[in-house]
Amino acid sequence: MGMISRYRAIPILYRMLGAFIVGAVIGIVCWYAEAQHGVALKGPLDTWLSPLGLVLVKMLKMIVVPLIFFSLFQGAASLPLKKFGRIGVRVIVLYLITSLLAAVIGTIFALVINPGKEGMTLTTADAATEGASAAASSGAASLTAVFMSMFENPFKALADGNFLAVIVFAILAGLALRVILDDEAEDKTAPLERLLELSANFNRILFVMVGWIMDYAPIGILALTVVNFTQHGPALAGPYFNIAIGIIIGIGLMIGLVYSGMIAVLTRSNPLKFFKYAQEAMITAFVTRSSGATLPITLKTAIDDLKIRRELADFALPLGATVNMDGVCIHLPMFAILAANIFGVELGFSALFVLVITTVLAAVGAGGIPGGSLMLLFIILSNMGLNEMQISQIVAFALGINPILDMFETMNNVSGDLTCTYIVACQEGMISQES
Repeated sequence: MGMISRYRAIPILYRMLGAFIVGAVIGIVCWYAEAQHGVALKGPLDTWLSPLGLVLVKMLKMIVVPLIFFSLFQGAASLPLKKFGRIGVRVIVLYLITSLLAAVIGTIFALVINPGKEGMTLTTADAATEGASAAASSGAASLTAVFMSMFENPFKALADGNFLAVIVFAILAGLALRVILDDEAEDKTAPLERLLELSANFNRILFVMVGWIMDYAPIGILALTVVNFTQHGPALAGPYFNIAIGIIIGIGLMIGLVYSGMIAVLTRSNPLKFFKYAQEAMITAFVTRSSGATLPITLKTAIDDLKIRRELADFALPLGATVNMDGVCIHLPMFAILAANIFGVELGFSALFVLVITTVLAAVGAGGIPGGSLMLLFIILSNMGLNEMQISQIVAFALGINPILDMFETMNNVSGDLTCTYIVACQEGMISQES
């Protein structure tokens, strides 16, 4: 028990990065031993280590649907839109606009960098994966099919893994509950209030489960990294580097150009002054990798430093920590393009449009937890028509680099929350005094 306590006392970031580095070193050594000295290691390592890694992928897939459903349901049901009126709607619209811009930027950078174009291949279960890739090309390109799939029987959607239908149903159900709570007398809504409390408690349970999965994550990352580098050797570093640089540059563009431009144009104030006050929350987000964990600092920054009135900050920032995931919107398209290149999926304009919209919808359910973007990969990749084995391989590839990217993404998310809230505060006269 003492060993487990000491293990959990190490920050999860260090555990995951350490597992990735150790796994990469071991994998490259094994690749070199096989390539240069004929030592047969790929087969045994794949047989004995792959299951340890795939367990992690399976656990992430296990938790993603209930986590997204209850997060979205609770978030939608908690929105006091009727009470807050126009201001609340403006906050939400700004969040959606910045998420859309982030998804567009992420997709453009992914197309420019084009990860996987070098001919990188991943071993697939059987020849049937080629048929799945072809189906992905035609299925993803059909806007009508995607739109219709968003409004299916929710129980069928859960069974079939139709993530978009689950997202839409959760949002609509939460909004319907909010309407009832706002319209009916308090004595009639008590059972429904308990339903909202039950949803919040389910979320607490799921977050504990996510914590357990993250505790196991270093073991899975170590196993998958060893297997991947044993198969591909040092050549694997190229795609990792390209993806990391693309995402980091995209996030820098969002913060340095999009957010700064919005502040300058919409509030007529100096963006540098804004980011001077916002830097504490941004650094905290970078270190913790969690919008939710950073929320107390974000609120303090908004109220004490940016002088945003508490009633707006208390509404907009917790909402943003749940639904405004601009960093995730930059991250997800990069791995979607990687998957398309590896598995031969043709992405035309319609498919890219679907990718952008799906990314925005999926990001709403990220939940502000460390590594949340990993779970959302299942939504993006399944919507492209990839089969379970192909999705698992891309997620396994993403696991290795995710701890690094997650720091930048979370910083982006919190910056976006503060930016949108500050803009609305300035436009609505909700700044307590000159900040």
